[in-house]
Order: sequence, then C-alpha cells, then structure tokens
Amino acid sequence: MTQALVDYYKFPAHFLPCIKSTPVDNSGTVGFFQFGDGNVCYGSCRAGVVSSPAESANCRADLHVRREGSALQFPFDFAEVIDNLRMERYTSALPSARQALVGSEFVHRFYYFFRRCLPPSLRRQLQRAYFHDLERLQFPSWPVDFTVDRLHESYLRLLMQVGGLQKLPFIWFWPDGAPNCLIMTHDVETSAGRNFSSQLMDIDDSFGIKASFQVIPEMRYAVPKSYLNEITTRGFELNVHDLNHDGNLYRDRSEFLRRAAKINSYVREYQARGFRAGAMYRNLEWYDVFEFSYDMSVPNVAHLEPMRGGCCTVMPYFVGRILELPVTAAQDYSVFHILNDTSLELWRRQLALLREGSGLMSFIVHPDYMIGSKVRKGCETLFTYLRELIDKARIWHALPGDVDLWWRARSEMQLVPKGSSWEIVGPESARARVAYAVLDGGQIRYELA
Repeated sequence: MTQALVDYYKFPAHFLPCIKSTPVDNSGTVGFFQFGDGNVCYGSCRAGVVSSPAESANCRADLHVRREGSALQFPFDFAEVIDNLRMERYTSALPSARQALVGSEFVHRFYYFFRRCLPPSLRRQLQRAYFHDLERLQFPSWPVDFTVDRLHESYLRLLMQVGGLQKLPFIWFWPDGAPNCLIMTHDVETSAGRNFSSQLMDIDDSFGIKASFQVIPEMRYAVPKSYLNEITTRGFELNVHDLNHDGNLYRDRSEFLRRAAKINSYVREYQARGFRAGAMYRNLEWYDVFEFSYDMSVPNVAHLEPMRGGCCTVMPYFVGRILELPVTAAQDYSVFHILNDTSLELWRRQLALLREGSGLMSFIVHPDYMIGSKVRKGCETLFTYLRELIDKARIWHALPGDVDLWWRARSEMQLVPKGSSWEIVGPESARARVAYAVLDGGQIRYELA
C-alpha cells in the first residue's frame, strides 16, 4: 500500500491486506504522461513519457496497470509523481520562452530597479501583457487544478475495485465535518498598507472574518511593536512576509542562507508560525533551513503569478516538517488590476470548484490596494459573499495557524475498529469525523458517516 495514499486519507494501512502495489523500477527518462481521467503526471513511467503536457494523452499509464492475483503493478511510482507535482518539479520541463526571459537575472534586476519609478498604470499594462494568455495554458488547469487530489482518487478506486470494496472509511479532511476550510490573509507591502491595517481589521471584524497579516521586516517600512501588538491583541494572526520583498530571496544559495537566517530570527522575535515569500517566489527544495511551522507561498495554479507553476492540489501538504497551505483563489491585485474585473465572477467560479472538491479556500487581500474606493468596494462585496457562504455551507473559517495545528493533529490520528463501526484516536480526535470513500458508477465520492 502506498504510504502517500494512507497519509492523504488517513485510513488504516492494513485495512486492505489483500491489495498491494508491486514496486517497479522507474529509472529512466522523466516526462509527462496521464493516469486516470486525463490527470497529467510528471515523472518516470514504463508506459512512456512525452516532453509536454499537451502530448501527455499519448502516454496512458492506466492502460498499463497489471493485476497479478490480488496485487496491482503500476508502471510508475505514485509517491514520486505526487511529490513532483506538489514540489513543482515539472516546471523545468514546461516550454516557455517568455518565462525564461522574465526569469533571467538581467531582466529581473532591471524590472525591480525601475519598478518604483514606473507609474502604476504603465506597470499594470506590462503585467497584463505578460499574463494575457492565461486561459490558453493547459497545465496546471485554470482556474483551479485538482490533479494531485484526482490522482489519489483514481489510485484508490483501482485498489478498491481489486479488493471488491464499495466503501472505505477514512478521517475527514476538516474538523467537525465541515465541507471546506476558508482562510483570509493580508500581505502588507507598503507603509500605506501598514497604516490602513487598523481600518482593515475593523472591516474584517464587521464581517466576522479574522485574518493573518504578513509583515515585511526590513526596508519597506518601519515595524513598530505597537503595530505588531495591535494585530495579535485584536485576535488576528501575525506572520513574516519575506525579508525585504525585493524578489531576490531564492536567486542565490549563499545569499538565501543569509536571508533565511534573518527570516528565522524575525519568526522568533514576532513569535510567528507562518511565512509567505514576496511575489510568491519559491523554491521548496530549500525549505529545510526555515524554522517557521507553515508556509503560504505556493499557488494552486500560478497562471497569474510572476513565477509560473502551481502545486496542483487544494489540500495542505507537508514539505519536510513545514506545512504548505496553498493559495487556491486569485489574489485581489490580479483580479482587479491584471484582469481588470470588478465582479466576483472568477472568485465565484473558484469557490464553486473548491466546494465540489472539499478543498482549502485561501485568499490574499492586500491592505495597500483597498485604500482606493473601487477596490475596497469590490473586496467588501467579496467579504459579504464569503460570510454568506460560511454560514450557509457550514464552512470552517479559521486562521492559518489553526489550520496548521489541525492538519498536524490529523496526521497523527488513527482510525481503529470499534465493534461494527470505527473510532478515531489521537490529538484533536473529538473534532474529527469518520467519512467514507464510496465507489459509485466507477468513480469515487465522499460521504460523512
């Protein structure tokens, strides 16, 4: 049984003793292929691989799954594929001359050097030109990508079919049987945003929405203790936002180590547990030096971010000992200024998909951009919609730190038999709920016990 599948669902590892995935040697060429209902994978595969996601349908790994008695043999390593997607290792194989240009050292330094001198209108025109074809990018899928989550379902479906099971118990993803989780976050990028934070907290409180504030420790603005204390004493959460937000955190390993040490010191000084990098730049392979508990720097699908890619999942996941809380909704700046859209249409679409997929609803709203009446009105309309959705659908609205604590507790829980039913044991088990993965028409659906 693949441990990655057990970790995702939290069902007993020995529950299906008659089923196992026969290990295969996947040494060879790395590339794209498909498994299940059009799920794009990246890794090694005996069924063959191709160089781009657009051609992945030519290599169907599900057609090469072999059954040997009660065992299944897969032509790829499931855990490797999941890690490659979550860690965004596939991005190096995505063909994009424009991404290579923007990622170049010269262009990067040139843009950030003149960024402060560019009028906002011109800066937005440049950004719109860069992001103009987001709908045509095939992978990850826009506006929400469920590849990792659908791969788990496809893998589990095959195992259940071989085992002759119609229902499989597991520990539900969210506490108290909530269908989804929603978190609101505020990245404070300028002194104007810092000065507006008190007013934004008033707005949040008027909607009953608590949020985390990500604060830049150096260079951008002064960070007085009175400001930090106000955030925490009012019941909001305080996190570290990069070091100085200059876009260079991950550009050089030695410089990164120097900056990471300073970030860790601010994490301790602020008594913060969370972090987000500036402009969503990231390198998950280097996270082992960080001391924060959770990160919020990885988009689910990054079509509207300077750094393309995406983790392709709507669920939290561990990167070593750090929990990643993926950003699953478009940022306010992207919606209002890149897409030039003052409606809630994109957010409604994303929320509808996330509700269907039981996923994390993660938002970024900047106090810096809410100062203008147009954006503020749009954000308040969003808050109104979120409040109604939370109340109507019983969605768990939580601070990011609470989600971090829950997901860590869930990772330690166990599902044990109790008579003819099941019992969850472990930390926070009183809030956990038993659910079932049900085979229905050849597909997996979830239901709470």
